[in-house]
Amino acid sequence: MGLIRKFMNQTRKPEGKLGKMMIKGMNSGHAKMADWGMTHLLATAPEKVVDLGCGGGRNIGALLQKYPGAKGSAVDHSDLSVEKAKEFNSELIKMGRLEVKQGDVSALDLPDDTYDIATAFETIYFWPGLEKCFGEVCRILKNGGSFLIVNECDGEDESGQKYEKIVDGMKCYTTQQISEALQTAGFSKVVTDRYQGKPWILVMGIK
Repeated sequence: MGLIRKFMNQTRKPEGKLGKMMIKGMNSGHAKMADWGMTHLLATAPEKVVDLGCGGGRNIGALLQKYPGAKGSAVDHSDLSVEKAKEFNSELIKMGRLEVKQGDVSALDLPDDTYDIATAFETIYFWPGLEKCFGEVCRILKNGGSFLIVNECDGEDESGQKYEKIVDGMKCYTTQQISEALQTAGFSKVVTDRYQGKPWILVMGIK
């Protein structure tokens, strides 16, 4: 496996030196896209928020800045991502506003009917079965809660298809595929949007 391929495969589960480089790049490179996605959130004063596949932790920090009265959780299956997310958000953790933990989105170690908002930025490409994982998200959300999904690839763009061939286990989904999986998982309403001029897509399920 060439160096570029090895580096790009760190998007799935960052490890080692290349993983640290990838996490740093994720925090900065995805910020504009994530912030665009967050403008679509419906809640005005959520009590609890959770970011799934939190990577380096930038986005859960931005969520808690957006909602200063909320507490948050962040989950990632990469031990390195958990470590870096804790470092990035050390002050929030000291304040008791954030917990960061290692976990599997197909079997979340989180309580039922707890969160007002769940987010997933640039991560569902690697989730092991959308319906099962989305069902877990639905379970931990309160009634009326929102699950915000934001992807850089729309499932049809050339760049996304190129990365599918490079990154092991990566699958880029269309808004229709994501919407159908959300409905199957129990979400009662689905909202979609796309960023003008880029293949960025947003899909939000309401429980």
